[in-house]
Amino acid sequence: MGVLENKARARLFYKYLSKVYDRVNPFIWNEEMRDEALTFLDIQQGDRVLDVGCGTGFGTEGLLQYTDDVHGLDQSVHQMEKAFRKFGKHDQVRFYRGDAERLPFADDSFDTIWSSGSIEYWPNPVDALVEFRRVVKPGNKVLVVGPDYPKSSVFQKLADAIMLFYDEEEADRMFREAGFVDIEHHIQQRKPGSPRAITTVARAPDE
Repeated sequence: MGVLENKARARLFYKYLSKVYDRVNPFIWNEEMRDEALTFLDIQQGDRVLDVGCGTGFGTEGLLQYTDDVHGLDQSVHQMEKAFRKFGKHDQVRFYRGDAERLPFADDSFDTIWSSGSIEYWPNPVDALVEFRRVVKPGNKVLVVGPDYPKSSVFQKLADAIMLFYDEEEADRMFREAGFVDIEHHIQQRKPGSPRAITTVARAPDE
């Protein structure tokens, strides 16, 4: 387990990262990548969408282009304070402080679940994905963006020491173990040589 796959350390990390997150993020996960990922879903106006690990609201902002019923959850109050400044606490978006592995929502609560830049910090990603399947409506989709596993053995060792990096095979395993079907992966990259994101879209089984 990487050093940041510990919730207390991750919260401390984001306390300081939140100060510069919106300036650093575009070098790894920019608007073009986010907007491309949004096209992998079929969000309709009025759909109730949950953004897990919403952070400062970068993904949330994209979701609001599709529906005005967006809910954001994060464990870092420092990250969410940035989001509050953008959207208000109870205006455009309803925010919750919570844990991806124990979502504070009833079964079948959402039409879609989105999560970008969060899975790499989850100590038990399959547990969180099981929660996603529980709160998304049967037959509907979830989308998760995480860091693609590096090709270089040197960077692999560094990645393993910090947080979760994974490839398509590992993504398949996690999503299938959590009970999802129709799993597909998209590799996204800002430019050649920059970090690669693995964006997985999967469907909760029909009842």
